[in-house]
Amino acid sequence: MSSSAPPRELADGKLLVDEPAESVVRLTISNPDKRNALDHPILDAITATLVELAAADSQARCVIVTGAHGMFSAGYDIGEIPDEQFEERAERLVAHPFTEAIDALEAFPHPTLAVLPGHTIGGGLELALACDLRVAQAEIKLGMPPAKLGLVYSHTGLRRFIDAIGAARTRELFLLGSYIDAATALAWGLVNRVAEADMLEDLALELASELARNAPLSQTGNKRVIAALLRAEGELPADVEAELIELRRASFASRDLREGMRAFAERRPARWRGE
Repeated sequence: MSSSAPPRELADGKLLVDEPAESVVRLTISNPDKRNALDHPILDAITATLVELAAADSQARCVIVTGAHGMFSAGYDIGEIPDEQFEERAERLVAHPFTEAIDALEAFPHPTLAVLPGHTIGGGLELALACDLRVAQAEIKLGMPPAKLGLVYSHTGLRRFIDAIGAARTRELFLLGSYIDAATALAWGLVNRVAEADMLEDLALELASELARNAPLSQTGNKRVIAALLRAEGELPADVEAELIELRRASFASRDLREGMRAFAERRPARWRGE
């Protein structure tokens, strides 16, 4: 069932691209030193690959996004940005390449499937949520740590979670900042299927192959209708959106975010200052 061709290596080997089944393309994040954290080259490579695959002559009818080394992704790679550059570089990473990768996933005309073989945290979880379907290994944890870091999450990202799991569970995920297990994620609708570790790849390829085999016009048409329905609630008023964007920008400039990142790295309670 799997292709024998070796994977292409992009982003200095941190993104692997192969074709494990007919009309199925798999993007594998491979950044083991950073727990598959998402950096600029990885995100740019994801975007470029999806744009290439969306071309009219591409035979890709399903894209899998997954991670290597027993991890999906630990989120944005902002932990080692120097303090004097933190606000500019952290916000630039999240606002530009991350948003472009999310947009490319959502704009891809055919079904996308996130396969979560290990813990899926922060921006990694939002990347997975941008896919149409998600399957998870039964023993993994999923979480959103902004409350533990001092970060105000993007309103577009929060909207994505509210659309998927509702406001009450989005509040629980973001305001508690704790991890949930795969069974809870399944009950919430955050993932679609759960499998034991030795069955995950088989289930993923079975689902991806079925998605790829289904009628392309139906798949692309239904994706467009679903997206349009989700957007139908209307745009935010300009002043409200500006306020939300400013809240997020201010969090990148805050001392508390730097303290949260240090405390997380040092495995100690954070000493919040509210500034």
